[in-house]
Amino acid sequence: MIDRKRVLTQFAEYTRNYDPKDPKIALKIAHTYRVADFCEKIAGSIHLTEEEADFAWLSGMLHDIGRFEQVRKYNTFIDSKSVDHAEFGADLLFGKERLIERFCDDRSLDEVLETVIRQHNKYRIREDITGKELVFCNILRDADKVDILRVNVETPMEEIYNVSKEEMVGCGVTSAVMEQVRQHIAVFRDIMKTPADHLIGHIALTFELVYPMSWEIAKEQGFLEEMFNFPSKNPTTLDALIETRKELEAFHSLHS
Repeated sequence: MIDRKRVLTQFAEYTRNYDPKDPKIALKIAHTYRVADFCEKIAGSIHLTEEEADFAWLSGMLHDIGRFEQVRKYNTFIDSKSVDHAEFGADLLFGKERLIERFCDDRSLDEVLETVIRQHNKYRIREDITGKELVFCNILRDADKVDILRVNVETPMEEIYNVSKEEMVGCGVTSAVMEQVRQHIAVFRDIMKTPADHLIGHIALTFELVYPMSWEIAKEQGFLEEMFNFPSKNPTTLDALIETRKELEAFHSLHS
């Protein structure tokens, strides 16, 4: 029921409306393909059907569709300074514009797909979401987190956070962020105040990976190691990276 060739063609056509030379646009195009691939890989690791794996892949292809208009309108990926990109993307897909109809004719998928896309960036999934719908939410969230590690390494952080290189290497990590690292949870966005807070926050996403395959992919990529070696000139950030590495290694050693 999902024509992958059509989805890929329509995604390429849609993103041609945006400047591919803009590092933010190029970043999100590459991110989309990788998240879709990771969704399929994770789905296979938990023995979902071929149709379910197709659906997981589709959720990856469409999860960040709102990012492109976000960049055009606001020139930032920071939702708190612009729009909630998941809600924005879901509105484009399932609202008045019905962008979803360019990608898929099967309307029976819409309700679950809309939920999965709206939930992919939330700090916590809604408690009323259960069963296979919850599985698809967790697959997409895991795949997204895993590729965010790559983004933090391959894209200059000053591009991601709209700051100068001097500010990026000079800023510190706040105590509230490290308190959540010690709790082995994802860092709540609202308490992150500095670019270095966001660096630690992105590493901390891996505390909450749901599926073993997701952690395996994260380790194999090697990007976590590069993030831990970030060349900060701020002592609090260097200390925070050392502590976060120890907490993460201890956590996954206990849960492996």
